[in-house]
Amino acid sequence: MSDATLHATDHNPDDFAVQIADQVESFLVAVTEVARGDEPGSAVPFLLLEVSQLLLAGGRLGAHEDFVPDERYEPDAGPDTDMDELRENLVRLLEPVDVYSEVFDPYEPRTAPVPARISDDLADVISDLRHGMAHYRAGRTTEALWWWQFSYFSNWGPTASAVLRALQSVLIHVRLNQPLQELDGLDTDQSDLGDDTLEFEAGRVMVQEIAGPLGLRPARK
Repeated sequence: MSDATLHATDHNPDDFAVQIADQVESFLVAVTEVARGDEPGSAVPFLLLEVSQLLLAGGRLGAHEDFVPDERYEPDAGPDTDMDELRENLVRLLEPVDVYSEVFDPYEPRTAPVPARISDDLADVISDLRHGMAHYRAGRTTEALWWWQFSYFSNWGPTASAVLRALQSVLIHVRLNQPLQELDGLDTDQSDLGDDTLEFEAGRVMVQEIAGPLGLRPARK
């Protein structure tokens, strides 16, 4: 954690804000390192671990009483960080398993699944977290906590939860030696989703494509 981050909360490691900021910073650093692609075979389990730990911070934020900002209007946190490079690195790293299907609201009756990308979702989560970190490093601790809590409910919490399920599913297939089914070209670029099923339009993702980097083998008969 940077000196500026520690100074914002008087170096108290037991302070709630310090603990949340430390978990956020750890996630930001770890995912950035994974995205470099130095260890592609370990990318999925590492990301699963980091997303799981981040969601612990999110759960603590969600269980906490609402934070009230010091100012009525949000102070300028500076320009948003360009996420294109990180997103593109994750696309290359996760290409065989990047696209997955998700149901946004499990309590909405007969909700059709929609396509999503792990790379896009992780980039969105990081963008939210960095925005709050900008406030935190500027000494606006309450503003940072408010932003992290608000965006946990409105965006990065559900998004990270969806990514967690996707990564967990990949590992389940790997560890239990269960080949992935064809996704028949599921892609996020499709514009017309049917009422009951997705209309698949892009290329295919086969177990053969991910056997190398993720260690998949044909299922035993």
